Amino acid sequence: MGVAPVTRPDPTTLGRTDSWEGVRAVVAGFGTSGAAAVDNLLHLGASVHALAESAHPRILERAELLEVLGATIEIHAGATDALPAEADLLVVSPGFRPDAPLIAAAREHGIPVWGEVELAWRLRDPAHPAPWLCVTGTNGKTTTVQMLDSILRAAGLRSVAAGNVGLPLTEAVMDPEPYDVIAVELSSFQLHYTDTMAAESAVVLNVAEDHLDWYDGPTGMHDYARDKGRIFQNVARACVYNVADPVTEDLVREADVIEGARAIGFTLGTPAVGMLGVVEDILVDRAFIEQRDTSAAELCTLDDLASTAPHFVANALAAAALARAHGVSQAAVRDGLRAFRPDGHRIAVVAEHDAVTWVDDSKATNPHAAASSLAAFAPVVWVAGGLAKGAHFDDLVSATADRLRAVVLIGRDRQVIADALSRHAPDVPVFQVETPETGGAVGADLMRRVVATAAEVAQPGDTVLLAPGCASMDQFTDYAARGDAFATAVREHVGTS
Repeated sequence: MGVAPVTRPDPTTLGRTDSWEGVRAVVAGFGTSGAAAVDNLLHLGASVHALAESAHPRILERAELLEVLGATIEIHAGATDALPAEADLLVVSPGFRPDAPLIAAAREHGIPVWGEVELAWRLRDPAHPAPWLCVTGTNGKTTTVQMLDSILRAAGLRSVAAGNVGLPLTEAVMDPEPYDVIAVELSSFQLHYTDTMAAESAVVLNVAEDHLDWYDGPTGMHDYARDKGRIFQNVARACVYNVADPVTEDLVREADVIEGARAIGFTLGTPAVGMLGVVEDILVDRAFIEQRDTSAAELCTLDDLASTAPHFVANALAAAALARAHGVSQAAVRDGLRAFRPDGHRIAVVAEHDAVTWVDDSKATNPHAAASSLAAFAPVVWVAGGLAKGAHFDDLVSATADRLRAVVLIGRDRQVIADALSRHAPDVPVFQVETPETGGAVGADLMRRVVATAAEVAQPGDTVLLAPGCASMDQFTDYAARGDAFATAVREHVGTS
């Protein structure tokens, strides 16, 4: 008599209230979101095999606890080279490219491949499914989500910023005390591995060159934009787009949304009907009021914001649009924006000395972000360079050449920027600062040289602006470490350290 084959549970049919016993889940990547996925899959009853090439010491501590709870965890070089023999589900961190062998093996065997965002969407509490207000874009995501969270809290709602910033989404949806609403930041990588999510409302802030080392090949930018546009799929209320960026409006047009969802634009100019914008120095709403054909509702003034830089104002309008789509009052939008202060290393004034302003915008890690930062200041001694991630700088330089007093370049790909400057701003002095070859605090020594060089060419009325347009990992741990080193060097230079 033959033995009946064992029927494996199908994870695509399971949710928060189901037993996941018997599901063999593989989690690839053990950062914050990966560890949260492991934790919550164990809680649901799945067996979990986690794989990672490396992990931060604090994550390793959590790994030890999760092993005690029953997870099998491999953290070593080569751990993610192959898919374990027994797997019913693969949950991948956003860093894995679609052509990674691990993912190819899962696809070949018909094993579903999810990101942590997809897992979180499937684990929402059916009795209290907090709506998601979702934000993506090349730049401004974190600031916009944090603004949105501030507005929602000002409205008296239990809100949290989650996803690519703040709390992992699996932890947010599994919280025993349900949230009223979740402000969700999503990267293109996260969206690539998300299929069933249906945001209440969503925004694409902008689409510009970035991550072309991940989205390589002749269709790279198209693929990148397409992944951004996935945020609009199945939106129920509002698809918010940037009037100044036609790609974002095209993504709205291409999206399959729930009947009744509206396209809402935001602009730094006077808004048309169905948009939010700026009239004189007032942020106004002509989308979510009954008399929008003939009038506009005041939300706040420019003076209510922590910065009047154009990209900061645009982020505020986007956050306000999502909040207004959710039904938040004008007063709550005003109060939330008044209360909001951006995280460090975002157009932060470090010092003003001898009529020269020193500004840390280390978070400007791609050309589009650097261009937005440069647009807020003039004349500028621009500090730039690092890892370009396949991006080009010709458009940025040609658009901002008349603002540049001089340029100080650092980092592995500084020649990419130098070449663009030679083509489009040949009269602008360029200084390249080599990475010190000595041991010790290399980043600190580098930034002392950068600041000394910038100080020699800066004139009264100038801004010395760290807006690298590049990632930082060739010389620093992250953009925050780069910004900290710059700020420390500036304070030493002006005598305030």
